[in-house]
Amino acid sequence: MFIKQLYTGCLSEAAYYIESEGEAAIIDPLRDIDAYLELANERKARVKYIFETHFHADFVSGHVDLSKATGAPIVYGPSTNTKIPVHVAKDGEKFSIGKLSIEVLHTPGHTLESSCYLLKDERGKDYCVFTGDTLFVGDVGRPDLAQKGEDLTMNDLAGMMYDSIHKKLFPLADEVLVYPAHGAGSACGKNLGPSNFSTIGDEKKFNYAMKAATKDEFIKQVTDGIPPPPQYFPINAKINKEGYDSLDDVLMKGMKALSVEEFKQSINDDVLILDTRNADVFTKGFVPGSISIGLEGRFAEWAGSLLPFDMHILLVTEKGKEKETIIRLARVGFDKVTGYLKGGYDAWKKAGERIDMIVDVEADELMMDIPHDKNLLVLDVRRSTEYADGHLKDAVNIPLNDITDPGNLANLEDEQNIYVHCAGGYRSVIAASLLKKQGIHNLRNVLGGWGKIKEQEKAEIVKETSVLN
Repeated sequence: MFIKQLYTGCLSEAAYYIESEGEAAIIDPLRDIDAYLELANERKARVKYIFETHFHADFVSGHVDLSKATGAPIVYGPSTNTKIPVHVAKDGEKFSIGKLSIEVLHTPGHTLESSCYLLKDERGKDYCVFTGDTLFVGDVGRPDLAQKGEDLTMNDLAGMMYDSIHKKLFPLADEVLVYPAHGAGSACGKNLGPSNFSTIGDEKKFNYAMKAATKDEFIKQVTDGIPPPPQYFPINAKINKEGYDSLDDVLMKGMKALSVEEFKQSINDDVLILDTRNADVFTKGFVPGSISIGLEGRFAEWAGSLLPFDMHILLVTEKGKEKETIIRLARVGFDKVTGYLKGGYDAWKKAGERIDMIVDVEADELMMDIPHDKNLLVLDVRRSTEYADGHLKDAVNIPLNDITDPGNLANLEDEQNIYVHCAGGYRSVIAASLLKKQGIHNLRNVLGGWGKIKEQEKAEIVKETSVLN
């Protein structure tokens, strides 16, 4: 028996490779499938099945391309409704992989078709369970992702999840390993734990949801405080249900090197310029109108949360990062990259084209400016809970997700000197680039963000206890 977790940190996503006697199965593959094919080839194994725990909303699965590449059938759990050719398994149905077997446990709640896969070893003993988005380490999946046409409330799905967990997972032995689809940082739950695997016993002891005494208590705990799902969730779920262009086709369209002149001619109202260089490089100079989302952070999630899906994308990247950028965009459903700037920003600058910049300031400079500038506004773009846990007095909180909301933009005035910060500097640069694109240019980016601000002796810090409680 061979099991390998293939974890992608920027998406907090775990896919799994299972193998026995030269037969392999892949669970919840990402759209870029080379890693799975290479692993099977290295181990001289044949991919026999592709198992999907549900229709993922936070990334585009590789199920379609992987099935075409291997001939392996795609398996979903009961209640699956899709245009893609799949095997819809029955609850309790078993599949053999060499000397191992996988049993389908239908666990609706996160979605109607959500299923876990129980792996039994060579002796037929329960060894581990792949729980998808039903059960995480320290958390459970969000129950507010009902699909179009499903007349279900968040409470309805939470109630289903309670029944699923108690009927299908609670009876498993404490030593059975738990392998979820996501780890810490994923928006598929409220507060996932730091580990990427666990045991049924530990989850019974430490997972707040599994410790709920009653169904009503479970529903209340699971639904309380869930932030709205990112805008790309329903788009990705639809793509996974209906299919998509192959990644090879997406790369072929996107990997077009454009000269400065060709790049300029490609810019119009239906095109956005995405600059994926590091935030600290972007601020020093960029193509006017560019949006900064650096590859060094949770790139795909922020792209999916902030960028429109109906526009074509032109890229400005660090040299050699063009393909990586296109793949990571494709993971969350962006298929309209139409080229990249050959030679990157340096080529643009050397050609004498107009450039833009964002002024960086140190935290101590902000502290010196606050008492003397009546038009100074501190704009904190962290999440509301981060802001509530400590912020500068009089700072305005507009979380990055909401930065381009017209109602929020209306509160920013031309004469204000706006100092933007987040926790460490990544999100604030994204925010500043979005504000500049909206015509707000009197901006300063606070280097080091809240981490540096709170260290300043003159920083007047307040908390929002009503939010924290």
